[in-house]
Amino acid sequence: MVKKQGFVKQITSRDDDFAKWYTDVCLKSELCDYSSVKGSMVIRPTGTAIWEKIRDVVDSRLKETGHQNVMMPLLVPEHLLLKEAEHVEGFAPEVAWVTMGGETELSERLAIRPTSEVLFCEHFKTVIHSHRDLPVLYNQWANVMRWEKNTRPFLRTTEFFWQEGHTCHVSHEEAEKEALMILDMYVDVCENMLAIPVVTGVKSESEKFAGAEKTYTNETLMYDGKALQINTSHHLGDHFGKAFDITYTDKEGKEQFVYTTSWGLTTRTIGGMIMVHSDDRGLVLPPRIAPTQVIIIPIAQHKEGVLDKADELKVMLSDVATIKVDDSDKQPGWKFSEAEMKGYPIRIEMGPKDIESNQVVVVRRDTLEKMTVPFDDTLPTVISELLETIHHDMLAKARKRQEEKTRVATTKEEFNRLIEEGGFVLAPWSGDEAVEELIKEQTGATSRCWSFDHQQDDLTGLKDLWNGKPAQYMMHWAKAY
Repeated sequence: MVKKQGFVKQITSRDDDFAKWYTDVCLKSELCDYSSVKGSMVIRPTGTAIWEKIRDVVDSRLKETGHQNVMMPLLVPEHLLLKEAEHVEGFAPEVAWVTMGGETELSERLAIRPTSEVLFCEHFKTVIHSHRDLPVLYNQWANVMRWEKNTRPFLRTTEFFWQEGHTCHVSHEEAEKEALMILDMYVDVCENMLAIPVVTGVKSESEKFAGAEKTYTNETLMYDGKALQINTSHHLGDHFGKAFDITYTDKEGKEQFVYTTSWGLTTRTIGGMIMVHSDDRGLVLPPRIAPTQVIIIPIAQHKEGVLDKADELKVMLSDVATIKVDDSDKQPGWKFSEAEMKGYPIRIEMGPKDIESNQVVVVRRDTLEKMTVPFDDTLPTVISELLETIHHDMLAKARKRQEEKTRVATTKEEFNRLIEEGGFVLAPWSGDEAVEELIKEQTGATSRCWSFDHQQDDLTGLKDLWNGKPAQYMMHWAKAY
């Protein structure tokens, strides 16, 4: 007896169990798989292709602004890591150590890089001598390791991939300009590639990067109302310059310490994209990031001329989109479900009746809206314009949801209720770190950022809801991943 092929497995409803839904989407859409190393994952071809598209755009933008790629060692000697105490303290619980070389115990432990500031700083010390050597604008594409206790594919893994930029400058102002320029580039990647709206601002002192003077951040809301820090850019001041004795001779012949920045965008961006856009049918990919933008599904492909027509359609659209023809022997219903699971932005269905009528059926993945379109010279324009429409509609939908879930609290009771309901809560804050600790302890929420949009707010008369002191900031708060 031949066992019948089963249908695509159901994905857990995101409203029933968001965590399980997220894992289902990651695995069943074939973005990644588990590995034998706890907390690490195998990024499959589609997930890798998405990361490569992000990488190619960011890499191109960085090179346009004078940045150069380098490759730093994977291992950091312990004595070097210890040179910047605040930095080490921030990462200490997450550092993985190498203690053996073959069967020989090492005389000094080697850290598997959790980030590479100290490696870059040690190198900068040897190559920077004069103001003529500055600025130094370096970037590397690498993997790093942080020994996370609670892991989740893409969002928080023991090993992840990223780009990390490290730059040196002659002045505080020049480093500040660099950090903000990179932050703007990240906003553009989020909104114009991934259709993810972001809140841009400054982290609090307790939430900033270990060793930074300022951490700038892009924060966004997931479908379930939790926030995600999607990327950051750090102005490190002259902190690392002094810790590592990175100096240069200025135009007057005086020795000065360099000012540095560091910044990064990681594979967690993919996790954010999934949680913002996808649904109970599976992955929903923004067109500009989708490795395959259009999938053509021939119906009754065994009939004469159907596959030929599908190939003709592929050629016709190849200049306006990346195309795939599903000519497998699966049933059409299975193919439709699989196409939705994998998130192709546009599905085109065509069978003998469509060919006879000189038309195709076009289906949007984001709304599942169907339309009949003539199979003629206008079709490439229709598909090209539809891909743009889908991107803008996805961004607008996500932005509308984020705006609706961003609310102002005027009392402590209202703050607690809104945090529990999910989303960003705007509330006046005195800047007291003890309040941050109390809010985290009682509600599970953390300060996300003091957004640029609220830095000119008139806070006259506003009080911190928790200690009654005059407000210094209108802060975004939320539970977060």
